Amino acid sequence: MLRSLRLKPSKCVTEIELALIGLSLCALTVLCADPENTDWRVYLGDNERSLYSPLQQINRDNVSQLEVAWMYDTGDKGEYQANNLIVEGVLYTPSASRMVIALDAATGRELWKWDPSNERSGKGRARQRGLVYWENDTGEERRLFTGVGGFLFALDPKTGETIRNFGDNGSVNLGSGLNTPGIIYKDLLILGGVGGKGAVRALDVRTGEQRWIFHLIPRPGEVGHDTWPEDAYKTATGVMPWCGQSLDEQRGIVFVATKTAEPDFYGGKRQGMNLFANCVLALNAATGERLWHYQIVHHDLLDKDLPCPPVLLTVNHGGRKIDAVAQGTKHGRLFVFNRVTGEPLWPIEEKPVQPSDLRGEKAWPTQPLPTRPAPLMRQRYTEADASNISPETYQMTLDRIRASPNFGPFPAPSLNETVMFPGFDGGMEWGGGAADPDGIYYVNINEMPWLMQMVETRRADGSSLIPGERDYMLYCGACHGLDKKGNPAGEFPPLFDVGKRKTRAEIEQITRQGGGRMPGYATMPEARRTAILNYVLNESPPSASRKEPGKTDALNSRAPAYAFGGFRRWLDKEGFPAIKPPWGTLNAVDLNTGEIKWKVTLGEYPELTARGIPPTGTENYGGPVVTAGGLIFIGATADETFRVFDKKTGEILWQTKLPFSGNATPSTYSVYGRQYVVISAGGGKSGRPRGGSLVAFALPYP
Repeated sequence: MLRSLRLKPSKCVTEIELALIGLSLCALTVLCADPENTDWRVYLGDNERSLYSPLQQINRDNVSQLEVAWMYDTGDKGEYQANNLIVEGVLYTPSASRMVIALDAATGRELWKWDPSNERSGKGRARQRGLVYWENDTGEERRLFTGVGGFLFALDPKTGETIRNFGDNGSVNLGSGLNTPGIIYKDLLILGGVGGKGAVRALDVRTGEQRWIFHLIPRPGEVGHDTWPEDAYKTATGVMPWCGQSLDEQRGIVFVATKTAEPDFYGGKRQGMNLFANCVLALNAATGERLWHYQIVHHDLLDKDLPCPPVLLTVNHGGRKIDAVAQGTKHGRLFVFNRVTGEPLWPIEEKPVQPSDLRGEKAWPTQPLPTRPAPLMRQRYTEADASNISPETYQMTLDRIRASPNFGPFPAPSLNETVMFPGFDGGMEWGGGAADPDGIYYVNINEMPWLMQMVETRRADGSSLIPGERDYMLYCGACHGLDKKGNPAGEFPPLFDVGKRKTRAEIEQITRQGGGRMPGYATMPEARRTAILNYVLNESPPSASRKEPGKTDALNSRAPAYAFGGFRRWLDKEGFPAIKPPWGTLNAVDLNTGEIKWKVTLGEYPELTARGIPPTGTENYGGPVVTAGGLIFIGATADETFRVFDKKTGEILWQTKLPFSGNATPSTYSVYGRQYVVISAGGGKSGRPRGGSLVAFALPYP
């Protein structure tokens, strides 16, 4: 009965009334300790993306008493990665199929549900990590924004109804996917996207009208145009800032972290540094004007897109307070800048890297590496890193590293296989880091090796590929396999028989809108899309039989000569990472000094623990939350466990099992004085089971 009660703290409640509902005066004191709700109304906690909460009702002394307050099943089974919003006692969550659901944040009771299958976008398929909430100064106008299938929708937070006077009957066609929400500055919604030509855009929150745009692939006359081939802006893609933005609201500066230019692994058609790919950008939030930038990877050939939004924090540096911005990377490095000037807090050195041996490729000769903080993970895989969990695994990994050596974080793509370590998924990933007011940055790290190899896109006899085959290699083969057999871990489905499972129209819709882990390719030329579909479905174009032998298809002749051989985790025969542990860690970095305070393993495999092997850590996705109660809350791991750490020492203070892995960043909030921590538990990563559970924890009532 108590969990469905909605008390108003300002209302006088008698002891008789309390007795009727089973409450003591002591319990009421807990409920009404904070007369105002403490919301989590912004993705990742605040505009600074700090993942910090001032709440401290749950603290070191009582965290061991945490219990499940409520649970909710979204009904979906997928990569449920939402960092949920809580506004005035209502929790808003986007499910794996892109439904938006409103719940009573104190009880988990469903209030309303919005289903995109009723809109022009149709049902959603790709992962979604959050929503955007906006209200005007008086609170009379309120909107909730969500993206589905390349469209941005505005919803009424009270009813879940689509606001029809926004955009075209309630939505704006973005022309690209959206898996991470944008950020609000006054009456502007600033956002990036997934797929298409790189840009940051600001839309009017009331009308959906575009107010400004910043081209991430510069046009003639724009800064950075000379870092690309002259006409690259007409055809180049990628660079979209998919991982989110942060905002210094007082100064009116929005900070953007950008993606790799495409194709990710061959840059022969995009020679140069390729600004503003792989950059931290500071823009005037009102106008989109560039204030400063720093490119963290030059001419990226390794899919090292910046994986998490910049985090804003204040540090004591050189005897004075500095408002800083910290950017994490897939290779486990932290770059820290003065957020106003763009000056690095510690020197950044350009270090020589391996040249490329691929025809037509000119790898950039140096890459920037900060002198502080130290790397948060190993930067090389050597023979000393051969796995030690069994003699057989040790020998297997030792043999492979001798045959496929690692060249550090910046190996040049080659026809020869190499161990890619740090790996393609980090290091740091989209969960990002948390920062407290003391200038300490907390972040989880992956130490998973992968295998990398390029393939030539002409046959051994010199003949060109059939139409669509080369573009399949470039755009699809990395995930679905060059042989169309998919990914062994089951993350990417096979395509060799997809025509038996779906119609051509259904497949074409997925290529436009995206689905599962695949982004949409709404801007792909129709000739290219048609050729790829023909190849996947083994359907010859009408003119195929009339082609003269030996003649090169015009579309193929303009394409790169190489394709990426596919994303392959390097695992041992038991399915564990083929490297000496740790495989996942949680880290605390003092950004006042640049020193690492502590590092602990994050996650374990019970079957290895039972063999006497100390906890190894696991692959992890989703970020931490740090609170004034001295705690770090994090799921992320591949062992279906939710943990709480002491932020001073890294000691585990409490842990519990989740129904599925919590591959999402938690939220914490209070309703009528009771603090809750909630996490989306959907699994699906690292080959784990999938579901769609939302689990909230709180201290028991007295």
